[in-house]
Amino acid sequence: MVHAIERAAAVAGSLKETYITAYRWMLLARISEEKYASLYRGGKIHGSVFLGKGQEALSVSIAMNLRKGDIFAPLIRDQAGRLAFAETLLDSTRAYLGSRQGPMRGRDGNVHRGRPREGYFAMISHLGAMIPAVAGALLARRMKGIEGTVGVASIGEGGTSTGAFHEGVNLAAVERLPLVIVIANNQYAYSTPASKQFACRNLADKAAGYGIEGLSCDGTDLAACLETLQKAVTRAREGGGTQMVFASLLRLAGHGEHDDALYVDAGLKRTPLGRDCLERAECALLDRLGTAPKQITAWRAEAVRQVEEAVSAVQHEAAPNPDEEDWCALSSRYLIDGFTC
Repeated sequence: MVHAIERAAAVAGSLKETYITAYRWMLLARISEEKYASLYRGGKIHGSVFLGKGQEALSVSIAMNLRKGDIFAPLIRDQAGRLAFAETLLDSTRAYLGSRQGPMRGRDGNVHRGRPREGYFAMISHLGAMIPAVAGALLARRMKGIEGTVGVASIGEGGTSTGAFHEGVNLAAVERLPLVIVIANNQYAYSTPASKQFACRNLADKAAGYGIEGLSCDGTDLAACLETLQKAVTRAREGGGTQMVFASLLRLAGHGEHDDALYVDAGLKRTPLGRDCLERAECALLDRLGTAPKQITAWRAEAVRQVEEAVSAVQHEAAPNPDEEDWCALSSRYLIDGFTC
């Protein structure tokens, strides 16, 4: 009995540590994106800034359940997952501010960033296309005899309306690839409401049509997201084939900082969908996990410090010089046929 109690206490402690770690990544993502939004409004960032506000719990839960060697293909609102999986705060800031030292060397939009050789794929804006890209990578690994890896493609509900979604999911399902497709149903594909995107009563019904496992969760609840992603990733890793996760939430900002989101139904914001996942996680830490308020304050101060230091450092880095930059593909300085770029 004593050993059972000790084991239960150890599990509880491990779960608490996981929750705290996830919360801190969420907090860092929120604070970093608030800083990027401020820089954008001040004319310091060219292009757009897309905030993950309201989606951090789902995003971080993806990364917390992956490991080295896995593949993660994020969407534009996956700052929390990016940071928790493979991205440094410096890389993120360099991408937004156009530093030539960043992962994209200041060449592309700030959301199209990644390090593919490390399993961190650069986002394709037409999100349905991320599914066949990850499926292809997983199929290639199988052909090379590489086992035990999982790939995650993160998309929004609008991405389920694309042809690439159907083709990619169908291939993955038939080949029983260890792919987890995470769908953030934030109720709007940019400004198009879900009612204009699909006619099925529940988006999760789509999984059955492909003969794959479908799981649903409350995207505003960090514990629910962690548990659901853990189940999906474990099933995929253990040979259960392709999994599809559907998370219900509401985007708590415009599509981007250029969008005032006046098309969002005000009534939705007052429903459970409109709850802020970061605030819910913080309340859980304070009310149920015994975290002291001063500890939350300290974590927030540390995140602010990290963000300010990263921004300060990157602001002193050079942007690419169009007259001097070597514009060949980042993956190699030489084409396959031997010609230089």
